[in-house]
Amino acid sequence: MFFEGTQHLQKRGSYYHLEVSAAIVNQFEKKRATRLICTIDDKVKIQCGLNHLGNGDFYIMLAKRYIKEIGKEAGELLSYRLEEDPNPLGVDIPEVLEVFLAQDPEGKAIFDKLTDGRKRTLIFSVLRIKNVDKQVETILKFLQTEHDKMRTKKSSW
Repeated sequence: MFFEGTQHLQKRGSYYHLEVSAAIVNQFEKKRATRLICTIDDKVKIQCGLNHLGNGDFYIMLAKRYIKEIGKEAGELLSYRLEEDPNPLGVDIPEVLEVFLAQDPEGKAIFDKLTDGRKRTLIFSVLRIKNVDKQVETILKFLQTEHDKMRTKKSSW
């Protein structure tokens, strides 16, 4: 399923955004929890999620680098296409994390219990690091912290 439209580029504070009405969002299977691919002016393709606007509608934040790529300013008309992202995480899992999870069944079990948002947090943390040893160290620390949180939640019941 997809939706195409046009609207004026909006700026709120220091960031640009596209507004998405609740009527459009409710057509997607996962409603507000849908991960999307947003294509702007057939130039930029962004994997993104939805944020609450506060009036029942939603918005997609657009980084300044994307605004530069499309060459638009606030108030200018742009075309866009929204479609559900077939990847439920909305981001590819780095190879080092895939290998780690394949070799560590306990780590994989913890990872599988995480929400998609926590999985994305780990993925982006790993992607920021260039050194493979430090990436593995980050994965271990993150999963251990999440495991400890899960145990604490269980024991408080």
